[in-house]
Amino acid sequence: MTTLKDRTIIITGSSRGIGRAIALRCASEGANIVIAAKSAEPHPKLPGTIFSVAEEVEAAGGHALPVQVDVRSEEKVQSMVDQTVEKFGGVDALINNAGAISLTDLASTSMKKYDLMQNINVRASYLCAKVAMPHLKKSENAHIINMSPPVSLKPKWIGGHSAYTISKFGMSLVAIGLAEEYKEEGVSVNALWPKTAIATAAIDMLLGDAGRKHSRTPEIMADAVAELLKKGPGEVTGQTLIEEEFLQSCGYSDFDKYQCVPGEKLFPDFYVEPWE
Repeated sequence: MTTLKDRTIIITGSSRGIGRAIALRCASEGANIVIAAKSAEPHPKLPGTIFSVAEEVEAAGGHALPVQVDVRSEEKVQSMVDQTVEKFGGVDALINNAGAISLTDLASTSMKKYDLMQNINVRASYLCAKVAMPHLKKSENAHIINMSPPVSLKPKWIGGHSAYTISKFGMSLVAIGLAEEYKEEGVSVNALWPKTAIATAAIDMLLGDAGRKHSRTPEIMADAVAELLKKGPGEVTGQTLIEEEFLQSCGYSDFDKYQCVPGEKLFPDFYVEPWE
């Protein structure tokens, strides 16, 4: 399938950052985009709401449905999917992009913070997939993409921030498990993760403004998602993909265009082995 035109794509956490970039990229090909996030009102420190992104989606050539949703709530997720089906007639793809992060050790991680990461990261990915699956199975080319990394048991990727890592590796295990479970029904399920730091609010929080100059723009993730959604049923499934490697397999070669500051050294993302 060479275009995303008229495909219906639910993107959680899409009021800003990577989710917003994915929404606009897919909208540029005429997709129906469900902008699903908690941000219905302007945030005092962060740009973007579901409504501002909906306007951008329409301007980019797509069709938008802004939905305020807390992905921890079964009722809200069910309503999100019901509204999607009512407006667009079905669901072709689910992008589990909403996330919570706290790179804290055992002593510094409250159980409230632990529960938040497990509920928004791994539990919500499972919940959204569960609610959307009856409709995804009816699609001619269904995809679920979890924004999560390859699973590694190297202690350096776990120690010091085990609560966050458990939640992100859990998302990848959900992708691998559902890919196996639904491979005979044509639903492709994968995890996707960036090779480098991506300029988002999370990077600002972790590294400050200086972190952006060592990062790539969210558009690299958006291109990777768009290419993955164009793969046919079962063509790529059960994989934990690194976005640059996947884009190279699709024929991409110019990655300089994604750098926030051309020529600056890029920082490897978490769970990606450092390179020279």
